[in-house]
This record gives sequence, structure tokens and C-alpha cells, in this order.
Amino acid sequence: MYVSLRNAPKSATPAASPASAAGVVPTAEDHEAARSGKAGRRVPGVVLALGLTSLFTDISSEAVTAILPLYVTAVLGLGPAAYGFVDGIYQGASSLVRVLGGWWSDRSGRPKLVAFLGYGVSALSRFLLLPVTGVAALTGVVALDRLGKGLRTGPRDAMIAGASTPERLGRNFGVHRALDTAGAVAGPLLAFGVLSAVPAGLAGYRAVFVLSIAAAVAGLAVLLLAVPNRARGRAEAQVLAAADAAADGAAEPVAAVPPERWRWRNLADRRLRSLLLAASLLGLLTVGDGFLYLVLADAGGIGLTYFPLLMVGTNAAYFALAVPIGRLADRIGRARVLVGGHVVLVAAYVVAATTGAHIAGVVAVLALLGCFYAATDGVVSALASQAVPASSRATGIASVQTAVGLSRFVSSVGFGLLWQLTSRSTALLAVGLALALAVPVAARLLRGLRTPVPQDAS
Repeated sequence: MYVSLRNAPKSATPAASPASAAGVVPTAEDHEAARSGKAGRRVPGVVLALGLTSLFTDISSEAVTAILPLYVTAVLGLGPAAYGFVDGIYQGASSLVRVLGGWWSDRSGRPKLVAFLGYGVSALSRFLLLPVTGVAALTGVVALDRLGKGLRTGPRDAMIAGASTPERLGRNFGVHRALDTAGAVAGPLLAFGVLSAVPAGLAGYRAVFVLSIAAAVAGLAVLLLAVPNRARGRAEAQVLAAADAAADGAAEPVAAVPPERWRWRNLADRRLRSLLLAASLLGLLTVGDGFLYLVLADAGGIGLTYFPLLMVGTNAAYFALAVPIGRLADRIGRARVLVGGHVVLVAAYVVAATTGAHIAGVVAVLALLGCFYAATDGVVSALASQAVPASSRATGIASVQTAVGLSRFVSSVGFGLLWQLTSRSTALLAVGLALALAVPVAARLLRGLRTPVPQDAS
């Protein structure tokens, strides 16, 4: 349960309760807010601060991502298979360190530090974009950016989960993703405006890179200054335990909650295994956004000048739907929403393959993609946080995200080859059919996630 914490007054006796020994004491207001659910209804400050960090970081990263498919295929003159490899690196490189980031966060108890290092690595990659002109060097810089993302994602999502009550978990992840996606809307708009104002060629791309650096530094500053160094956990549990005992008339203070050590066996729960299998299966059949945008551009549905705006449309829909769908997941079940999101993705494939040459088809694809991300991105992390004890939360989230990232790497490379060997429509419809067959299998695997693992107090 989420409660606010206040410093103990000077007159408080340290031995009065386990909570005061931890540096805090429960107040009547704390206990009443916890019991009435008022604290849970508020969006925690940690969630908002992390959302602002992600907002600036996504302005930085998505400004680059929006121009990457066009840069690789139109400027460098490479084909779909080559872009599939670069996109695969973009999708999968972060998987190499996701579990490391989650494990480090859980073992050290310092998720902010691990997240800060991850954001810092990504910011460094923005500086390295300036001298890059070749595809090999570009791939290396993209990989470095994604490694930073992999390092930070587990600790960040664990801080969000730790600041949330179970009843508001989907809502709070939705709020974070909405702020994150606001940056993802602004980034491509920034790239579009710069490329429209600056003469064509490397000068325009480098101008985007410079502004991307500024946004990345701003995100680091917000994380450093606005996110507290501690995560919600054992101290808050002791506050509630002491307050509950006092309310019930207990004569003796409640004993301190013993610390729960991080253990690998915490990842052996069948719920987490089921989620890993389902996420991997669905990820193998998830075509990257860049490919769908290239399909729309190749079909003639939108001119190349407006290519960066495709990501704006997707992220605008995501922004509008993130919080409502997060709340829906809290009400009807996160597994159901996750499965429903992939049904929406099947519809996006079909529309892109059949009506991508028309503006109505383009708008429909972007709206469907935004709905897909709102129903899956934060929901996967929320499900993972329920499938493991709190002491292994960051590692559990990172493990699922690793499975998704690796499977999407395979998907990107495979789809690029399939497109090059057949055609855009044939490749997309084939993947859509396979995903439609995989959805009921994933739904069956996710049935066991309706009941969360009991959470320790860490």
C-alpha cells in the first residue's frame, strides 16, 4: 500500500516503533490516507518525475528514430534487408543488458543510480551521432543507445511499481507512458521542423542530432534532481504495520519486517515463465514501426517529406489512450488487455497491406498502432511486476523485456528478408495470419497471471 512518509519529529523516541527506527514515524494522516485509499488515488511524485525524465529522453531518441528508416533507405540507398538488420539492432541490443540492469538494481537497492547510468549512456550516444556517416558506425551508435535503454528500463519500471498500489498499477504505468509518449510526439515534430527549415543533406540531420543532445541532457537533469534516491519498500511497510497495530490496540510495537534477499529462485515462478513464453511468442510476430511506415510510404499513402510525421500520429494515439487503457487493464485484467492489443496489431497489418495507398488507411494504421502500444507497453511491465516478489521486481521486469527485445530482433531481420524475397503486402499479410494464430495460444499461457504473487515487504 502506498503511503506518504514524513521525517520523525525531534521529540520522537527512536525505539517507539520499527518505522521510527527506519527514520520515519506513522502519523494519523498517513494511516488514514492509507486505509481510505487517498494515497493510492494520487499519482505518486516518483511516477511524475520519471515520466518527465522519459519525456525529455524520448524527445531526444524519437527525433533520431523518426528519420532513421528514411536515412538508411533513401539517403544511404540500402534495401529492406539492410534496414531490417539496423532495426533488429535497435529492437534487440537493449536485451543484452536488461537483466543486468534489473539484477544490479535489486542487489544494490539503488535503482536510481542504475537508471541514471542507463540514461547517461544513451545521452553519450547522441554526441557520437555527430561524426557518424557510414552504416557500420551508425549501427554501433544505435546499439550503444539501446544498451543504455536496456540498463535503465528495469530499474525505472521497478521504481514505478514500488510507488504504486496494486489497484493503481496499470493507471500509474499508463501515466508514465503518456508522458513518455508526449516526448515521442514532440521528437518527430522537432525532426520534421528542422529538416523542413534546413537545406537537404547531412546538415539537416546533424541539426537534429544537436537538438537531440540538448533534450537528453535535460532528461538527465530531471532524473538527478527530481527523483528521490530511495524506492518505496520496507520502510513504508513498517509504517503501515505499526499504524495498523496501534489502530487495533496492540500493546507492543510490531516487529520489524525482515529484509527479503534477492534470489534467482524468485524468477522460477510459473507465472513468470508463462509470461516469458507468451511475450516471446507475440514478439516474434511483431513487425517494427519503421517497417510499417516504409510500407505506407512505398504504397504511396504519404510523401517522403512527411515521413517523420507518421511516428507523430502513432504516438499521439498512444498518448491519448495510455491512461484510459491502463485503467481498463486495472479493471478487467492486464492479461486480457495485452492479448487484445495484439488483436489490434493484426488489424493494423491488414489495413497497411490492403489500404496503405490511401490517406484514410494511413490514419487508421497509425491509430491502431497507438492503441496497440497503449495496451501492451506498460501492461507487460505491470504483469511482470506481479509475477515476482518485490525483492526481485526489477529483474523480473527486465527478464520479460529481454525476451520481448530478442524476439523482436529476430522478427525485424526475418521480416526484412521476407519482404525482399516476396513483396510488402505478402510479407505483412503472412505475419498477420501467423500472429492471429498465436494470439489464442498466448491467451492460454497468460491465464495463470490473474492472481499476483504475494509481495514481500522489501
